[in-house]
Amino acid sequence: MQLPICVTCGAQYAAPRPDCPICLDDRQYVPAAGQQWTDLAALRSGDRQARIEPQGDRLLGIGSAPSFAIGQRALLVQTEHGNILWDCAAYLDDEIIARVGELGGIAHIAISHPHYYTTMVEWSRAFDAPIHLHERDREWIGRPDAAIELWSGTALELLPGVTLIRLGVHFDGGAVLHWRDGESGPDGPRGALLSGDIVQVVPNRSMVGFMYSYPNYVPERPAVVRRAAELLRDHRFEAVYGAWWNAVIPAGGDEIVQRSAERYLAITAASA
Repeated sequence: MQLPICVTCGAQYAAPRPDCPICLDDRQYVPAAGQQWTDLAALRSGDRQARIEPQGDRLLGIGSAPSFAIGQRALLVQTEHGNILWDCAAYLDDEIIARVGELGGIAHIAISHPHYYTTMVEWSRAFDAPIHLHERDREWIGRPDAAIELWSGTALELLPGVTLIRLGVHFDGGAVLHWRDGESGPDGPRGALLSGDIVQVVPNRSMVGFMYSYPNYVPERPAVVRRAAELLRDHRFEAVYGAWWNAVIPAGGDEIVQRSAERYLAITAASA
């Protein structure tokens, strides 16, 4: 049986249902035309194709063209200790499975927040990989599976030098991925932050954004932003990779995140 996938957010559910809880939440939306559904077989049978493109140093972007639902792309993080799939795109076909297999498969799947859970179980079964989600977002799991491993606390090291950090921005379990050995430089690794839209890479690459709801323009709570900045203060990273194709801050990432948080807090304090 083909399982239903929400056309608006890309979430896959374990059985047919009339609504999508993720879209009913005030961080997302149900379109004016109403709830619509598809499934993975339908996505594969149309004109949609795999989109697989380098996004950075040992980072391969994976998604589809045309894009689907929210439109994010996943990132395959290629390390000497194994590969990690960061975030998830709903589209998965034989081309993607073969290409990722040629690169060594997937050792771990880690997802920043529920908007990108999508077809994570399909990916897990294709590559026999565990899925790491923060326990604070367990209520949003639409397709429970034995491969899902809930983690708790503030940080989880998946592989040497590759650590999940729960910032709590956007969702209570909202997490980023810090890759200590990412961004190779002449003097050694400079570090990378894979941020999804927990720390949003915006058109002005000299700053980042923090939002509770992006489509509904609801800003994140200042206390949450302050805590997120504190958690990232001691982590060095040159580049920041956001959720979208080519949404990349190539240099000075850690300073930009801190400066953006300070700016955000100053503006919200002035308007209080």
